[in-house]
Amino acid sequence: MSATTSHRVQPPPAHPTGSALSATLGARVAAADWPTVAGELDALGCAVTPRLLDPAECRRLIELYDEADRFRTTVDMARHRFGSGQYRYFAEPLPEPVQALREAFYPHLLTIARDWADRLGRPAPWPDTLGEWLTRCHEAGQTRPAQILLRYGAGDWNALHRDVFGDLVFPLQVVIGLDEQGTDYTGGEFLLVEQRPRAQSRGTTTVLRQGHGLIFTTRDRPVRSARGWSAGPVRHGVSTVRSGRRHTLGLVFHDA
Repeated sequence: MSATTSHRVQPPPAHPTGSALSATLGARVAAADWPTVAGELDALGCAVTPRLLDPAECRRLIELYDEADRFRTTVDMARHRFGSGQYRYFAEPLPEPVQALREAFYPHLLTIARDWADRLGRPAPWPDTLGEWLTRCHEAGQTRPAQILLRYGAGDWNALHRDVFGDLVFPLQVVIGLDEQGTDYTGGEFLLVEQRPRAQSRGTTTVLRQGHGLIFTTRDRPVRSARGWSAGPVRHGVSTVRSGRRHTLGLVFHDA
């Protein structure tokens, strides 16, 4: 009689849930080389982060796009002459990874924001916590969450713009790639255009790798000038997607 051996099927590795997910995402944000990030923001107006989301976490966020009750509004870019494609503003409560990432980024970006304000001789109205800052936004009438999921298909693009919705503005924001450029889509580079004092504008393109973030200037940033520091206006957009489908998560640190 021959012996038989049973083989146990190993379950897939578990992903963190609940508060464990928030802690995991917070640790990934904290692991960035923040002095290097600050230096790249000073030099280019944008800086790439290490991987923040794994492929499965990216897929779960993409899947949310088709759950209409997750969102407060949907914007067709062609209809509003913003470009071509579509994006959706999340409704409250935000999905946990979106809220966790925003809370994790805020204290790190706050240090840079205050430094920029000091160089430009401006007040720095941002308190120590994101919750306090959003309370101020709400008191000023900016009460709607501005976190977005964006979807682009072949031929879609996003015109140069700024995500400014009122008087209260946080000077930095983050976009996270949810697909892999070159595999899931081609084209669709992130564009940043900076107007320089008494000079031609400078453009920077970035390929968003899946799960990685790009921190970039919301409205303007300090640039060297004959007078010391001047505010260099910045706009951002997306080049034409040539094939496939491109999704990104946008994290804005002021409400609309």
